[in-house]
Amino acid sequence: MLRKALYYFRFTLATAVLCGCSLYGVVASIVLTLVGKQHLAQWATARCFYYASILFLGIDVKVENEHYLENKPYIIVSNHQSTLDILMLGRVFPQGCTVTSKKSLKYTPFLGWFMTLSGTLFLERANRQKSVETLNRSLDVLKKEKRALWIFPEGTRSYTTNLNILPFKKGAFHLARQGKLPIVPVVVSNTSTLMNHKWKVFNKGCIVARVMKPISVDDLTTEDVGKFSEDLREKMLTELQDLAYSQATVDTHIPPEAKAYKRVENATALSSENSSERVSTLTKEIDN
Repeated sequence: MLRKALYYFRFTLATAVLCGCSLYGVVASIVLTLVGKQHLAQWATARCFYYASILFLGIDVKVENEHYLENKPYIIVSNHQSTLDILMLGRVFPQGCTVTSKKSLKYTPFLGWFMTLSGTLFLERANRQKSVETLNRSLDVLKKEKRALWIFPEGTRSYTTNLNILPFKKGAFHLARQGKLPIVPVVVSNTSTLMNHKWKVFNKGCIVARVMKPISVDDLTTEDVGKFSEDLREKMLTELQDLAYSQATVDTHIPPEAKAYKRVENATALSSENSSERVSTLTKEIDN
């Protein structure tokens, strides 16, 4: 009962943090737009989310291979798990980067207002042509201003408690091919050990985001996009299985898949450059 109450308390607190940071984002977006710096609005608000999550929720984010994010322009693709992705973005998000989002979020109080004012690319899932037109218009800005675009190619949050990634939609890769922009994959450790509504999980801990080496698409053809996206998903899946679950201090609950998990060292991980620094085991403080 106490653990369930703690879950609801933290969920309510997280909602308040989200609203507060979004309201800050509205103000920051207005100010930065007035001074000609709208492209920094999402980065500034992302950092607010990050520091607030450490302070109020006890959740930190560790980034591996961050140097791969230095040379813009590029398109970032990442696995998409839950609301905690906002906190992950808060730490990883580079300056001059923007995100895509479903159009329905545009009308959400606070969060939608901030996203609209900060230049988010809203896509209509029911209208592929309009979504493609929106993305195509962004290409010139990305290349001319040396910006970045963050896309979740799964298309929706997976909410998975397994070490898995949903099949990729191909829009991000067609866009990269058209603009000849490199793809920078970012793989995020499974966050169901930190937050999961089904199992009433809301723990303190640390998310690990691993930035993989940028991939050139200069020689990619339209016919090859499907295989390219499938191959990249497999490579990212290998990295995810190496990262495994986010480290958690379990004082609410933990999903059964995470509880039963036994780490097997993966010798085929592709991009780790600092594995000696990684936390290789989950906490032993698990639910009885």
